Amino acid sequence: MNSKIISLTDWLATPPGAYLLAWEQAQFDQAVGDIFGFHALQLCLPELDTLRCNRMPHRWLAGQVESTTSSGAAVNINSVTVLTSAASPVAACRPRAALVTDSGALPFAENSLDLVVMPHTLELSRDPHASLREVERVLVPEGRVVISGFNPTSLWGMRQRRAHFYQRLGYEDSFLPETGEFIGYWRLRDWFRLLSFEVESGRFGCYRPALTSQQWLERFDWMDSTGARWWPIFGAVYFLVAVKRVRGVRLLEPAWKSRKQAAPAPAVIANKAPSARKQT
Repeated sequence: MNSKIISLTDWLATPPGAYLLAWEQAQFDQAVGDIFGFHALQLCLPELDTLRCNRMPHRWLAGQVESTTSSGAAVNINSVTVLTSAASPVAACRPRAALVTDSGALPFAENSLDLVVMPHTLELSRDPHASLREVERVLVPEGRVVISGFNPTSLWGMRQRRAHFYQRLGYEDSFLPETGEFIGYWRLRDWFRLLSFEVESGRFGCYRPALTSQQWLERFDWMDSTGARWWPIFGAVYFLVAVKRVRGVRLLEPAWKSRKQAAPAPAVIANKAPSARKQT
């Protein structure tokens, strides 16, 4: 593979990209299935249907704004364009609306979303920290954010750093797409801590070497189970689920969860009638 494949969309069409998509799709399906609420948003990467197992009534797909489209036409970075309506007759059985927006300025009110899914969104963002702050703004208290990203400390990350060295020497040896800054797992956890997020779960995946051939990738399928056991933090991609915590906020429980009040103890009432004296 050479550095001509620079976009994430092009890279996902390659054998390692398909391998990555399959693993991430399984993780998203498992993570979002039991998250309840009313409004869910997926930011970027339409190649993944991250909300297909979620049961919220309102699910949105927002694409990242680019400076220019594929045809060369400029895109207004402040505009929000509706691409697909939920009422469209060609929509699937689980339709979602599509938006073109900026991940650093989401067109949603504060505390309005129950779930935000970010598959490689931070790597595609021009300001990853601002995008994460914006997600914290639109999430309701106890809302969840699900994030996936490339792991710099992995076999794929080492291959990418070597490619950057060769590119400075005039060679073309790029493996991963040139999306942006790869944010490490522990660095992202520090960002969560600053924004009052609590990490609920985290895992790594895709332990096979940085190979471009489908045949060779299949030969190393044994490394997925071995890597998850012996070197779990060196997977090519990480997966995180975090909860927005707000101090002083107490969630109201449903009525059917209210505790039954104990019945009052019977009160003792004195007998007003005079007691009959025993006749002797």
